[in-house]
Amino acid sequence: MTSTAPPPLALRLHALVDTLTIGVRTDQDGRAFLTPRGELVHGCTQTLAKALAELPPGVVRVELDMSRVTFMDTTGLEFLQVLDEHGRGHLVEVTATGWTGQPRRVLELAGLDTADPLRPPPDGCAHPSPETLTGSAVALERTERLLRLREEVGQLREAMVARPVIDQARGILMAAHSCTPEQAWDILRETSQRSNTKLREVAAAVTAGALPDGPVPPDGIRTALRTAISRTTAPDTPRLSPAPQPSAPEPSPAPEPSQAPQPPPTAQAPPAQQTPPPPDPQAPRAPVADRTPVADRTPGYPASE
Repeated sequence: MTSTAPPPLALRLHALVDTLTIGVRTDQDGRAFLTPRGELVHGCTQTLAKALAELPPGVVRVELDMSRVTFMDTTGLEFLQVLDEHGRGHLVEVTATGWTGQPRRVLELAGLDTADPLRPPPDGCAHPSPETLTGSAVALERTERLLRLREEVGQLREAMVARPVIDQARGILMAAHSCTPEQAWDILRETSQRSNTKLREVAAAVTAGALPDGPVPPDGIRTALRTAISRTTAPDTPRLSPAPQPSAPEPSPAPEPSQAPQPPPTAQAPPAQQTPPPPDPQAPRAPVADRTPVADRTPGYPASE
């Protein structure tokens, strides 16, 4: 029992994108019945041109059944243009009917007939030119919507192709530098910004350089990658804590008025002793005080014995 390796993811994604196939059937009346299946996206015009070129001679009418077309961007308008040019160049009648779903909505936004956009107007006039269609505000808005739709589809398809390469490059950076998935993503993004290179190209260079005989990334990518790795994986520098500042003494609560301390009395020097002057013999003498005890001089007290 043998097993074959699956095709690379890029080939599988390309096969998913290029899904338009056209079945061809002719009858004896010179009518050719074409049945497109898939999406009217990039590459659909080449598939249609090849199918028209392989029609047998003598075909006088080409009928397309568009009911199996599931998606359409503005490339579908080029698809209709190729079909219309084939009818005019080979003088055959062409029709495209059976529009449903999202392709029918695109025809409405473009201002085309949703039953058969190739059918001429009833009055026999030619189809309005793109300048006429974009002359009104409604047509201009529809054109802008189609352009945005085409841009979004292109971005989504590009992301589908680029995402596996980016994830593989992240895994290589995580294994080589012991970083987290978020850090690996930051490294790729910073490298893309520093080297002015698309993220998908940076991831492809990292993936190719990881092979044993893989090429060395270009100088700009290699320099930016080295800088991004050192910036992202460098350990955080410890911050120095500021020196402790001396705390200011807390103010003591003010004492209540009743308990306010009194200032200490000021010490006063004792007065110097003065020597009394000698008595004047001419001065009159003071009367002699009564030395009788107070109790003997107070009525009601008995005299002392």
